[in-house]
Amino acid sequence: MLRIRKILLVTPKRWKSRKSNDNDKKTTKNHALEKMDDFYGSVFGNRWKSIRIALLSEHKYVSVINNFGDREKTTASLENAGAINIKDLISLEKEKLQKENTGLGNEKTTYKMDNVISGIIKEQETRELKSIYPESESSENEARDDLESRRIVNVEEGTGGLYEFVPATKIKGMEDWIPESDHYKYYKTTHDFPLSFELEKDFSMPENISLYTFEMGNTTDFMSPKKCSTGVLSHYLMDGASILPPLLLGPFDKGEKILDACSAPGGKSLLMLQNITPELLVCNDIQESRLKRIRKVMKEYVFDFEEKWEGKRCILSKSDARNLQDYGSYDKVLVDVPCTTDRHSLHVDDNNIFKGGRIKERLRLPEMQSEILANCVRLLKPGGSLVYSTCSLSPVQNDGVVHMGLQKAFQDHNITCTIKDLSSVIRLFTNIFKFENSQNLKYGQLVLPYLPANFGPMYFCKIVRN
Repeated sequence: MLRIRKILLVTPKRWKSRKSNDNDKKTTKNHALEKMDDFYGSVFGNRWKSIRIALLSEHKYVSVINNFGDREKTTASLENAGAINIKDLISLEKEKLQKENTGLGNEKTTYKMDNVISGIIKEQETRELKSIYPESESSENEARDDLESRRIVNVEEGTGGLYEFVPATKIKGMEDWIPESDHYKYYKTTHDFPLSFELEKDFSMPENISLYTFEMGNTTDFMSPKKCSTGVLSHYLMDGASILPPLLLGPFDKGEKILDACSAPGGKSLLMLQNITPELLVCNDIQESRLKRIRKVMKEYVFDFEEKWEGKRCILSKSDARNLQDYGSYDKVLVDVPCTTDRHSLHVDDNNIFKGGRIKERLRLPEMQSEILANCVRLLKPGGSLVYSTCSLSPVQNDGVVHMGLQKAFQDHNITCTIKDLSSVIRLFTNIFKFENSQNLKYGQLVLPYLPANFGPMYFCKIVRN
């Protein structure tokens, strides 16, 4: 029997598909990387490739020995694992420089930042114009003519004037629009306020602070912190570059009052507390959740913190650093401001500053940072010192904010400052960190991510109130 098979032909229905939007597929981390490729590619040129690889790789830690625990036992364990005391590395480098009788050097500048930023601003402004108006000149003119014709008002209807101009910032949907080029303009190229420079000629590690690292190229992980006989943890692990701002804030003298203006999670404050010399250390941050993180670190590492330290020699303060008002009270202030946290932004989507809903916040970071710095300068006693720092590669958030903050302090409060030139001091750390050429920076110094020594980024600038 012949079987007839019915074949059902199904013609797929054609749906109108909207053009796929690449942004829909991008994670916040990818968006951050795209922004950095664009900006830092222009800033660092060919060097950006190696910096980029390091940023996307696991970073390297330094171990802070906890003096409130079993110090000798912890030190022995780390040295048995091959870790090196940073104090020894600094001593070796100091001896080497003395033997060579090496001066500050006269390295050739590889690029001029003022010109680089000016070029970036112009390029960004062009992009912003193209995003509003069509690219071709003819279609652009047509679009503008059409816009003008739509602005003509019928006078007979009594509705007002002709050709009423509506600024771009007032166009519907663009009320909160901030041009990215405005962000870059925080980098100023000229001095318009008094500012002096002074070479920082010497550096000594505080006697009571012990820090350990592994040599360049050695990616060995540190052992996890252990409970000591006193009940606290043995050592604290932090990105190695983060030790520099609190160390360079010194030398620390007995009886000083110190402020850590943006303290969370508390590692830099803990490092300063290991010196056991401050009369008072104030750990300030803006949110209760951030204060809880500081308190947690202190309770884990400082013996009898709640009974003997908190509220006495270590005060936890909740305030926006722009609003602190105990002016002229502190010998030293650490200002590690909120920033784009470049490495974190490339690895974590949660709470990422490059999220679509945080664009305005990201673009206004330099404004907030300069306000924090200007206010913290006022908190210093005359002659007191401050270190401003970020974990960003951005010249805008770094040298740009130092310029804006010190300008604001002078214009609003007639306060003048001296920049401490740390280019000589950082040479003692060159066998631990990779630094940007000092002549490429206007005010501070910068640790560059680098695979054999994958710390940072970390920018820091030391300032003294006159």
